[in-house]
Amino acid sequence: MDNRTAAPPAVVIGSGIGGLTAAVALHQRGWRVTVLERAPSLQPVGAGIGLAPNSLRALDVIGLGDEIRALAAWQGDGGMRTPSGRWLARTNARAAADRFGDPLVLVHRATLIDTLATRLPDGAIRTGTPAALTDPGSPTAGRPGVVTTPDGDIEAGLVIGADGINSAVRPALFPAHPEPAYAGLTTWRVVTPAPERPFHPHETWGRGALWGTQPLKDGRVYAYAAAAAPAGAKAPDDERAELLRRFGTWHDPIPAIIAAVAPDQVLRHDVRHLTTPLPALHRGRTALLGDAAHPMAPTLGQGGNQAIEDGIVLAHHLPPHDDIGAGLAAYSAARLPRTTGIVRTSARVARLLTLTSAPAVALRETLMSLARFGPGLALRTFDGIADWRPPQHTYSDRAQGREDRRARR
Repeated sequence: MDNRTAAPPAVVIGSGIGGLTAAVALHQRGWRVTVLERAPSLQPVGAGIGLAPNSLRALDVIGLGDEIRALAAWQGDGGMRTPSGRWLARTNARAAADRFGDPLVLVHRATLIDTLATRLPDGAIRTGTPAALTDPGSPTAGRPGVVTTPDGDIEAGLVIGADGINSAVRPALFPAHPEPAYAGLTTWRVVTPAPERPFHPHETWGRGALWGTQPLKDGRVYAYAAAAAPAGAKAPDDERAELLRRFGTWHDPIPAIIAAVAPDQVLRHDVRHLTTPLPALHRGRTALLGDAAHPMAPTLGQGGNQAIEDGIVLAHHLPPHDDIGAGLAAYSAARLPRTTGIVRTSARVARLLTLTSAPAVALRETLMSLARFGPGLALRTFDGIADWRPPQHTYSDRAQGREDRRARR
């Protein structure tokens, strides 16, 4: 008898990075997984994502770490600058890799989504299928979770709400909890061909604004910007023109990158975060992960990384025929303190970014410049974040071999 035919069903609502990571990890653990996606196809936001050592090690668990490392670009030597181009601090890619055991890499979101999706069986992903949680289920009462779709209800031994910051699953589980609040920032993201003149990767911090430029492995550039702005504000004409107004006089290659972008290629989103943590990341037979569970400001670049961690840790605690209630409680206990801390640290960095007064900005620049005199200073910001390792015994053989080699160094 094929064990997969007897495997309990798990339903994942949402096909973003966290949802697909969880789906692959649960599939490898023996669950029969269905992913329900409202959109008509798997078309992620056209932007890059930085993957830190913590999420690369998480991807090792499901055998995808090396593949993503090969497809991604190392975030090479660069640093932090002022709008005039003056370097505040330099970063060293090798020092980061030596400190945390892996590099920080950049990959297009579509590449990561496609790689994850290929690890699921045919038919496991159902696009064009909006889904609503009708009943979170109860392990103690033996009641399954119920998800309603246009094609009918689906009963599941496990339901995962991976439906993003505007999650409908989250308020269904915790209706009295506050919704994510505006963080005081709006962001823009673009992917363009690389400028003709070589450049160093950088983040540039100005008064209440930031610009970052990072190369992708395929010759394109991923650029991102953030600025203090009223919630819901939009450009009076188009967002490319707004970028020119805000960043067009900043140092090279920023003006050239903006000039190369078509107006309809600029993505703009307000930043919202949930600084008051949920009481748990589960209820009944239903778990939350990623932005549905702990939306955070992008200032540490950890939103997608934490979603990947969530998916791996969730599957670790949920062997398909064990006590689901105990497994979900263990998942909440493992993830809630960690993600709460990262959400709050990201919020503090966001407040630094929104500084606009000349004295406050000058003090911030002085603090950033200290990294010149202590190369490990900037890296220490990520201690306890980038050095995270997934539960050991869930490693694939290849991932365990990698970890054993690190331990011998």
